[in-house]
Parts: sequence; structure tokens; C-alpha cells
Amino acid sequence: MSELASESSTQRTPTPAQQVGALAERVVRDGLPAFLRDDLAGRTVDVLGICLAARAEEPARIVDAVVREWGGTGVATAVGSRDRLPAPSAALVNGTLAHSLDFDDTHLPSVLHPSSAVLPAALAVAEQVGASGTAMLDAAAVGIEVTCRLGMAGYDEELGNSVFFERGQHATAICGAIGAAVAAGMLHRLDADTITSVIGIAASMGAGIIEANRTGGTIKRVHCGWAAHAGVAAADLARHGLTGPPTVLEGRFGFLQAFCGDRVHVERVTDGLGEQWETPGIFFKPYPCNHFTHAGIDAALALRASGVTAESVRSLTLGVPAPVLRTIAEPPEEKARPRSGYHAAFSGPYTVAAALLGGGGLGLFHEDFTDAAAADPARLALAALVRCEADAESTAIFPHQFPAVLTAELADGRTVTERVLANRGGPQRPLSDAELSVKFTGNAERSVSPDAARELAQAVWDLRSGRDVAGVTELLRQAS
Repeated sequence: MSELASESSTQRTPTPAQQVGALAERVVRDGLPAFLRDDLAGRTVDVLGICLAARAEEPARIVDAVVREWGGTGVATAVGSRDRLPAPSAALVNGTLAHSLDFDDTHLPSVLHPSSAVLPAALAVAEQVGASGTAMLDAAAVGIEVTCRLGMAGYDEELGNSVFFERGQHATAICGAIGAAVAAGMLHRLDADTITSVIGIAASMGAGIIEANRTGGTIKRVHCGWAAHAGVAAADLARHGLTGPPTVLEGRFGFLQAFCGDRVHVERVTDGLGEQWETPGIFFKPYPCNHFTHAGIDAALALRASGVTAESVRSLTLGVPAPVLRTIAEPPEEKARPRSGYHAAFSGPYTVAAALLGGGGLGLFHEDFTDAAAADPARLALAALVRCEADAESTAIFPHQFPAVLTAELADGRTVTERVLANRGGPQRPLSDAELSVKFTGNAERSVSPDAARELAQAVWDLRSGRDVAGVTELLRQAS
């Protein structure tokens, strides 16, 4: 074959972005199976409950103030407000809310929080265009799938971690901008070529640095909001005629090369696309804190259930995967005495202590992560007894799970160990619809009445039966 013929053949092969565009167009036309709509209904219940719980958080207040200064024609609901905002602004507010409490779902092993970037964009555009619930769920499912696949393209098995994270990048915000854009484009019923341009545009918009996980700052809470905002904006730009490169994902100066260099697996974006779905395997969070702390919490709850009390503990050793230590164990003095409730959510020692001493909701809940709780002398005294270390078995399993091994040395000389090797809320230990509704109600009642919370939960579950998104957003405004 001649060089020219070879080049022509290569050009006829759809690029990864074009393959995603084709899937998006097909799903808009044909819809998705019921099991995927059921899964996305649960994720929508989860995200909206978290949004309602986060309304009092300072980052949400700041973002709300900024978008009101921007102004514009109101077409979409910001959770907790009776007013409508422009769709990009509503997506920014709701995405900020969804990620503010570290209570949002997690995809493994990419370690992404895809729903809180994609669903706020999908909800805003669905309300803007008057979409049905099933159309919104379908668009969000594809957007979340794209987000997870991009994250997996940057996952390095040899490294045992995401290349994005190794470089200090927040993959959720970076990949989530593209997933949000795909969902928004689908709800505008853009064709495959235009969705390809949506991807090419959004790839220039995603950003996020995770230094705040180590040393403080509230910017990380806005990352999903900005991804959702960027996604809505990218779809708007594309439908008005702006174009993006079809080779934006795999190209020499494309998305994956720019963010991850040569340690990427482009094929993971498209292998089994539309046939094998990452979305149903995403882990729900039962506790409002960093996901790396959850198995330690479960181990501490198991110790407490077996009769171990805080008073009987002489020392505690928390074994976790080695890569997790820098997030929940370092620097040790910061983690033993977190400076605020938000910082406590990233502390292995604090969360173990809190679980041994109490907890509500599904285990630990919001009351365990207030500034007052983080300063509680009893919790701090117990947290000071916790030593964190790398555990070989947990490291071998990570990041397909976030395991933990908790060993308590007791005053009577006994040693008791609890091993939690699979996370609650994941495929091996799923949360039921009833448990998701309990989580929703506990979250929503921080902002609305119990009756309004129950009505809202049912309305969101009804999206999978075709209820219009506008009916849900109207209830949100009434409850506010």
C-alpha cells in the first residue's frame, strides 16, 4: 500500500472523539437499557441530596455570589434557590455543592468523582431545553462513562495509580469537563460531528490541581462546579459553530498527551464503548469524607460492635495502601489534629477515632465533620493514639478497592484486628435504593423539611419512568 493510501485509510478510521460522538448520537436516538437508567436515577438522588446538604458551605455562598454578579437570563435551577440562573451558572453552583462535602461517588481505579461533574451540567441543560427524565439520565450516563474512560486512559498499572494524580492534577475536574460537555451536547440533540467538536472544545477547558488536599484551601470544592460549567459552555459554543480538533484525545498535542505524557492507554476510551459500561460499578459513599478513609471507618465500627471502647484502647495501627498515606496520614501532626471539620474529612486518625466514639446516618455523618467535632478533646486524644502505616495486602489491592487493616492494642493486653478489604457502597457491598434514600433524606433535611425531602426523593426516582426534569427542579425551588 502506498504512503498516500495508508494515510487515507488512517483518516477514514474514526478517532476516539468521533467514536464517542457516534455513541452519543445513537443513545439520543435509541435510548439506554433500564438498568443504566436505574443506576443513574440513584446517582441523581445521591448528588441532589449532597447539594441540599452543602448549601450552608462557604464555597457555595461564594460561587452563588459570583454568578449573581454575572447575571444573565435564568433558565436553570441552582439547588437551594428559588431563582433560575443561566445554565452554565446553575451548573457551576450545583457542581460546587455536589463536591463540597466529599460525599460524592468514586470510580475505581481511576479515583474519579464523575457524577458531581456531569450530573449538574446535565440537570441544568435538561431544565433549559425541557428534557424528559429519561433523556437526562441517558445523557448523564454517557457523560459519566466518558469521564471514567478518560480517567482510565491515564491509569498506570505499573505505577498503581493515576498519572493525573501523580502529576498533582485533579482528574475529576479535567476529565469531568469533557464528560459534562458530552452530556450537555446530547441534551441539545447535537449530531455526532458536533459532539466531536464539543469534546475538542471542552478538552481546552478542564483544569484542577490537588495541592489543597495536602496543605489546605477550599478551591478543590469548586473543581466539579467548574467542570460542569465548562461542559455546558463547550456545548453552547459548539452549537453556535465553534469547532474542535477530531484528534483532540489521542493527538500529539492532544488531551491525554498533554496531561499524562506517554504513560497513557488511548484504547481504554473506546474498547467496548457502548457495550461494556463502567458506570454501574462506580462506588457510592456512605460517609461524608475522603474515600480513602472509609475502610478504616468500617474497621473501627466493627471494633466498636465487637465491644472495643475508646477507654480500653492503648494504641491503634491503621494499615492502608501505601499511596493513600500522603492523603490521609501526612503530615502526621496535621492529621492527628485537623485544623477544621473539612480537614478532618481527610484524616485517617480522626475518622477512626470518630467511628470508635460515635456516628450517625449510615455510620459517620455530617455532625462528625463540623469544626466543633474536629476540635473535640476526646476525639483528638484518641486520634493521637493512631499510627498510620503501609499495609502490603492493602497496597496490592489498591486502587481497585481502598482497603484498611485496623489493629487495636487494648489495656488488658489483648490485640484485636479488623480487616476491611472491600468498600461499602461498591459492587461487592452495594447500597440499596432504600439506603440511598436514607442518605438523601439525611442530607436533604439539612435544608428542607422531612416531607419535602421525601417528596423530592420520590420525584427523582421517578425520572427513570419519564417524569420531566422540570417537575423535579420545581419541587427544589418550592422546597427552598
